[in-house]
Amino acid sequence: MKSTAKIVFGLVMAALLGACVAPRPAAISDITFATTAAAKPQAQPDRNLYFIPELPPSLDGQRTVEDVLQAYGPYATLKLASYFAKANVSYPPSEIVFIALKQEKKLELWARGSGEFRFIRDYDIQAASGVAGPKLRQGDEQVPEGIYRIEGLNPNSHYHLSMKINYPNEFDRFHAWQEGRSKPGSDIFIHGKASSIGCLAMGDEAIEELFVLTANVGVDNVKVVIAPHDPRVYPLVADTEKLPDWTLELYSNISREILALSPTVKSVKTGL
Repeated sequence: MKSTAKIVFGLVMAALLGACVAPRPAAISDITFATTAAAKPQAQPDRNLYFIPELPPSLDGQRTVEDVLQAYGPYATLKLASYFAKANVSYPPSEIVFIALKQEKKLELWARGSGEFRFIRDYDIQAASGVAGPKLRQGDEQVPEGIYRIEGLNPNSHYHLSMKINYPNEFDRFHAWQEGRSKPGSDIFIHGKASSIGCLAMGDEAIEELFVLTANVGVDNVKVVIAPHDPRVYPLVADTEKLPDWTLELYSNISREILALSPTVKSVKTGL
């Protein structure tokens, strides 16, 4: 999967300048590619200028990840090309980290090839139900908080496309068991559309990009950190009168993960 993505990425890099001003709607395969990569991000390509194949109908879950890659892969790669070029990170990268900030309603993408993690870009979270604080039980409509992995890609989602987070993870299960909570909840996704009941709703075009990227990187190489707010702006402080005592440990773990990538917001915005 990675070798195919690298070939596509190399080809689309130089098309960014010309692709945005194409005189007519065109399929990705119609673009004539040059050999010089763009040095910095250009205006993002207009989706209306490209032929995006329709996914086959999802009949009894018959749509596959490969169907999604064929339909959305070239355009998603074209969109990501300039961001990865500016960050000086090869595509597909070896690892990625998604940082979801509930209060700011932002999802940051960090990636690395053979070197350190670098900020690639961020996305608006269209909807995320609940308030600050970890998810504790089924039906509380809380977006969980913690350090997670992607455990599966769903090309047949009712929310266009989705990526399942491994909530409850070991930390969540331990504290649920310790407190006698038998139903901590499950089925938490990053998905399309703009509505959420405990999930992160990204909108359809954003989830296409995130889904393609995750498929090309491999789910084992993706980490998801979900925080109540950005600890680079002000510290995560747990109100233990309202939240469990172990939230202090949770917020310490989350802060450490985020600050290890970028100790300040300034570095996120400038790359310095």
